[in-house]
Amino acid sequence: MSFDHLRATYFEESAELLESAYAQLAALSEDRADNDTVHALFRAIHSIKGGGGAFGFSRLVGLAHAMETLLDLLRDGVLAFDSTLITLLLRGTDALADLLSAERAGETLDDGIEAELIESFVRAAGKTAEPGTAVIAPEARTSVSGWLIRFRPHATLFRNANEPLLLVRELGRLGRIAAVADLASLPPLDRMEPEDAYIGWTFTLDGDAPLAKVEEVFEFVVDDCDLSIDPIAPAVIESPDAPAPEPTGVIQQDTGPQAAAASRADAPAAQSVRVDVGKVDRLVNLVGELVINQAMLVQIGSQLPADICPGLISGLETLSQHLRELQEGVMAIRTQPVRSVFARMPRLVRELSSQLSKEARLVITGEATEIDKTVVEQLADPLTHLLRNALDHGIEPPDIREAAGKPRQGTIHLSAEQRSSRIVIEISDDGRGIDRTKVLTRARERGLIAPDAVLTDAETDELIFLPSFSTAETVSAVSGRGVGMDVVRRNIQSLGGRITLESRFGSGSRFLLSLPLTLAVLDGLVVSVGAEAFILPISAIVESLRPPAADIHVVPGRGSVLAIRGGYVPLLPLHQRLGIAGAVTDPSRAIVVIVETDHSGRLGLVVDDLAGQQQVVVKSLEANYGHIDGIGGATILGNGQVALILDVPGLASGTSAAPPVSRAFTEPVAALQ
Repeated sequence: MSFDHLRATYFEESAELLESAYAQLAALSEDRADNDTVHALFRAIHSIKGGGGAFGFSRLVGLAHAMETLLDLLRDGVLAFDSTLITLLLRGTDALADLLSAERAGETLDDGIEAELIESFVRAAGKTAEPGTAVIAPEARTSVSGWLIRFRPHATLFRNANEPLLLVRELGRLGRIAAVADLASLPPLDRMEPEDAYIGWTFTLDGDAPLAKVEEVFEFVVDDCDLSIDPIAPAVIESPDAPAPEPTGVIQQDTGPQAAAASRADAPAAQSVRVDVGKVDRLVNLVGELVINQAMLVQIGSQLPADICPGLISGLETLSQHLRELQEGVMAIRTQPVRSVFARMPRLVRELSSQLSKEARLVITGEATEIDKTVVEQLADPLTHLLRNALDHGIEPPDIREAAGKPRQGTIHLSAEQRSSRIVIEISDDGRGIDRTKVLTRARERGLIAPDAVLTDAETDELIFLPSFSTAETVSAVSGRGVGMDVVRRNIQSLGGRITLESRFGSGSRFLLSLPLTLAVLDGLVVSVGAEAFILPISAIVESLRPPAADIHVVPGRGSVLAIRGGYVPLLPLHQRLGIAGAVTDPSRAIVVIVETDHSGRLGLVVDDLAGQQQVVVKSLEANYGHIDGIGGATILGNGQVALILDVPGLASGTSAAPPVSRAFTEPVAALQ
C-alpha cells in the first residue's frame, strides 16, 4: 500500500472521527450523554492524534494532546462538564478540523492559531470540581501500584484483524505482567468455530503506568471485547491465582458459556469495506444501463406472438425482479447519512452568533436519514446560506427578543426525514419572520414588480428568491448584496428538488427542501400527451380516472376544477402547460391523474392516455441540456424514445412558462444516449 493511499485513508477516517466527536459533543451540550459518550469522544480525538503523529502533523498532535489531557480528567470525574468546557472542546474540535483540512490540501495555516486553545486547555485542566483541590496531570498520576485488567474478547475478535498476543506484548512494555486464562467460554472441540475467539484473560500489571497508557493498548479492540481496568492500591498487588477483587463503578457481566453465546448473538460486529467512489458510480451506471436494456427486451417480447416463445415473458419478469433487487442493493451502497453535512452546521451557528452578537442554539434531528451521496455532497452550500439567513435576518438580538416576550436565546431547528421516495429537510427558526410590507416596498423600489401589483402572501414570499433581492439596510460581511437565495433555489432545482417557504411575522420562518432520495432510478407511470410520452413518478400519484363532463367546472380566470368526493381538485392540462399540439383537450375524454404535492395540495394532470408502469433511469437535463420548469430529468424508454420526467411540484408552482418541449426532445437526445 502506497504512502499516498495511507495518507488518504487517514484523512477519510479522520473525517468520520470528527463526525463522531461532534455527535458526542452535541449529546453533552443537550444533556443526553452517558459514560460511553465521553469515552467515545476521547477515542475519536486520540485516534486523530495517533494518525497525525505517524504523518508528522505536529501542530495537530499538540492540540489533540491538550484536549486528551482535559478529557481524561473529565472522564475520571476529576472535572465536571459545564457549558464553558463544552464550548472549549467544540472550539478545539473545530481547530482540529481546520488543521486536518489544511494538511489534506497541502496548505499552511497561520502559525500559532492553536496556541491560544492549547493554553486554554492547560488552564482548564488546572481546575477541579471543588475549589482548592490540586489536580495532577493524567501522565503524572502514579498513586497506584498496578492495574487489574479483565479482557474477554467477543467471538468476532479475530475476524476484525485483532491479535491478543500483540496486546500482551504491548502490556509487557508498561511493566511486569501476570496472566490467568479464562476458559469458561471454550466449547467442546466438535462445536468450536476456528475463526471465533473463546479464551479470555485476567492480567495483573505491576507498575505505575498511567491509565491512559493502559487504555491505549486496548484502543482498537474496545468494540470487540468486554474490558475493565481497575487500579490496585500500593502494596496490595495480589497473586494472579488469588480471587480478583470486585472493581468499583464497573458493571460486571457473567462470563460463562451462556453469557458468551448471548454476547455473540446480541452484538454482531459491523464490518465494512472502503471502496473508491468512482467504482460505486460505475456500478450504478452499469445497473442503469441494465434497466434500460431490460425495458427494451420487454418491449420486443411484447410484440412477439405468445406461442412462439412462451417462456420468454416469464423469464423477462424474473429478470425484472432480480434486476430490481440488484438496483436496490447498489443504491443502498450509494447512500449515506446526512450527518456528514449536518455535523458542520453547529460550528457555523456558534461563530456567526458571536460575530452578530446574538444568542442562538441549533437543534438537529434526523441526521441518520440516508440519501444519495451525490445529493449529500451538494447540500452543504444551500444549508449554509439558509442558516446564515436565519441568524442574520431571522433571530433577533437578545434584548429585542426579551422585550418581545421571547427567550434571549433563539432556536434554529435543522431536521431531515424520509417521505416516500423523497427526503425533506427543514430549517426553521423562532425569529422575527418575514415582514411582507418591507419586502413589497423593496421589490417596488428595485422595479421587480409593478407599483400597483397586488400579491398574495405566498407570492410575496417568493420575491426573496429573485436575483439581487435583499431587505438588508446595509451591506455587511454576512449579507446585504442580494446574492444567495436565488442561488439556493437554483442549486436545489439542479438536484431535482424544490424549496418552499412558510413564515409568520414575529414568530419565525420555515424553509422546506424536498429532494429525491436518489438521482439514478425511479418507478414511473408512462403517460402520453399528443405524440409525446412523459414519465410521472409513482410516488406522487394518488389515483387516475376518466371524469364525467358533469364533474368538471370552469372557474373564471382560474381554469377548471374537478369535483370529486365532496371536494374540488384544480386541473392542469399538460398540453397547455408544456405547449404540445395534437393532444386531447376535453378532460372528460382524457385521463386525469391526481397527484399530491407537499404544499399545493392535490392537482389533476390531464393527459391523453396511460401507457403502463416502468422503472426508468434518470438522466440529468441540467448537465446535458438546461433547466426546464416542470421537468425533473429525462430517460430512455424500451423503444429507444427519449421521455421527459415530470416534476410535479414544479408543474404545480407554475412560476413561469415552460419553453417549447419540442426543443427539449430533439437537442439533448445525443447526450442522453
